[in-house]
Amino acid sequence: MNKINVNSKKLPLNLWSKGFWRAALALALPIAFQNMLASSFSLVDTLMVSQLGTISLSSVNMAGQWSWLFSMVIFGITSGASVFASQYWGEKNVSGIHKIQGISIISALFISLIFTLVALITPEWVISLFNDDPDVIATGSEYLRFACISFPAIALTQVFGAILRAVERPMLPTFTTGFSAALNACLNYLLIFPAGMGVRGAAIATAISSWISPLIIIAVSLIQKNILIAPLREVFAFDRKTIGQFFRKASPVIANESMWGLGTTVYNMIFANIGYEEYAAIAIVKTFENFAFCFFIGICTACCVMVGKSVGAGQIREGIRDSKRFLIIMPIVSIIVGAIMILARDPLISLFNMGNNISQYSLDLAGKIVIIVSVWSAVRNIPYITVVGIFRSGGDTTMGTIIELVVLWCFSVPMTFIAATVWKLPFLAVYAIMYLCEDIPKSIFFLIYWRSGKWIRPVTEAGVKGLQEFSQ
Repeated sequence: MNKINVNSKKLPLNLWSKGFWRAALALALPIAFQNMLASSFSLVDTLMVSQLGTISLSSVNMAGQWSWLFSMVIFGITSGASVFASQYWGEKNVSGIHKIQGISIISALFISLIFTLVALITPEWVISLFNDDPDVIATGSEYLRFACISFPAIALTQVFGAILRAVERPMLPTFTTGFSAALNACLNYLLIFPAGMGVRGAAIATAISSWISPLIIIAVSLIQKNILIAPLREVFAFDRKTIGQFFRKASPVIANESMWGLGTTVYNMIFANIGYEEYAAIAIVKTFENFAFCFFIGICTACCVMVGKSVGAGQIREGIRDSKRFLIIMPIVSIIVGAIMILARDPLISLFNMGNNISQYSLDLAGKIVIIVSVWSAVRNIPYITVVGIFRSGGDTTMGTIIELVVLWCFSVPMTFIAATVWKLPFLAVYAIMYLCEDIPKSIFFLIYWRSGKWIRPVTEAGVKGLQEFSQ
């Protein structure tokens, strides 16, 4: 294991390098825009379902937690794929990228089948994990039973998008997401209101629009003959060695995202059992918090591609320099976006009560949660940029997983549970404790680990050679 202090080489930072910003913005802006469009799925669903009342809003978002957990597992697979794809791209190893694509497709579809079957067979059990109110369970189950049909489509879309972003081709996923979001909005309105299908209509709209995305990506890729298109014998002709290498790197990432997603689900179970009005407030905040987070996703993905490409090509000095730049940029952008969220919170929250069906308590509580989320975002994004943007692209998928899961499951989740059920603190205090107990320890550990340089672990021959030269 290399022992490099990333500050020991006295690398000039040059934060205002035109080349850096040209490359970073070319990646970050389309990806941020794509995720903003994707977030409109959730926003449109929430806005229209909110017209049906507090119970419907809470129920749909509780059902959405199953989708969230599923997407985190798939994100783990695609993050593992990105480690290889970005470094292979730096080495121009197209055949290697195709093999990683094949492994990712099979793995993602297998996971989607499991989640779909559980949601189809026992949707009541899934919703009952969050709340035992019969009306909430009935409404949430009706939504989940239809929405889960979208899971295989989401799996394919995420895999295709991860590969295209890794090779610096983010525009096709962005276009596809925009088209699907527009279709989702139209179908939501038609099926929920004129057709009178309520939450079932919202679920069907989500399923139909989700399946459009992979179909468009495949069709356009065939026309463009881009990186996704290759003979099936090349995409699925991976050997045991390639599979073993992939899962040695990807397994910690999959475990990280799955267990972190499960931890988030446990948090929401704690909040939902405090009361469905409190959970409705969280559902409101999450929808436009997701919009704010789009900027951070764009920055983090640009970081992942640029650092991974440099490490894979053996340009270790440039990879370290870019990681330092992104570590500075992320908190600055977080503060700016957080300030905008606080200033715009009242008009944004009022959008969810156009039908006067949401309780005033939920609306007031949502405004207070926005302040907590916004003020804390600069700290909360430090673990995100270090683990997802830097460590994984550098080839280290293990240490971030260990630290993250130990802090989450041994400290933050237990403290949040105790605060809610034993100490019976007010809801906002429980929410703040969740943030404090999770983000402060992780941020300290991750910054120390980044400085050690141990996260630089190339998976390409050029990267290994470049690391040896840099160390010497």
